[in-house]
Amino acid sequence: MRKVLVRALQKKGYTVLQARSGKEAIQISEQFKDPIHLLLTDVIMRGLNGRELAEALIRRRPTLAVLYMSGYEKETIAQRGVLEPGMAFIEKSFTADGLCNKVREVLDTAARKEPHV
Repeated sequence: MRKVLVRALQKKGYTVLQARSGKEAIQISEQFKDPIHLLLTDVIMRGLNGRELAEALIRRRPTLAVLYMSGYEKETIAQRGVLEPGMAFIEKSFTADGLCNKVREVLDTAARKEPHV
């Protein structure tokens, strides 16, 4: 599934950094010197869950936007305490266009929140 997501986002002009785990995502983030604008992460993963990964990356990159995805419904995830109201979420299964639209929405929302100096 990751390959399909990557191709869809790259077709829309996004640069995509891929990781197979939360630990690998942190390593990539530490090595990548350019800005990273968005983390797209599954909520449920082995090792770090998506929320833990997001928190770790946001400590290093405070302006990072996060889009969570899961095969579970948002309400189910929220009941487990992983997601809070207002967190960006897309439920699997989604289309490539649906994902790209949601990514754009999250990036645009994050851009409006950033302080303009």
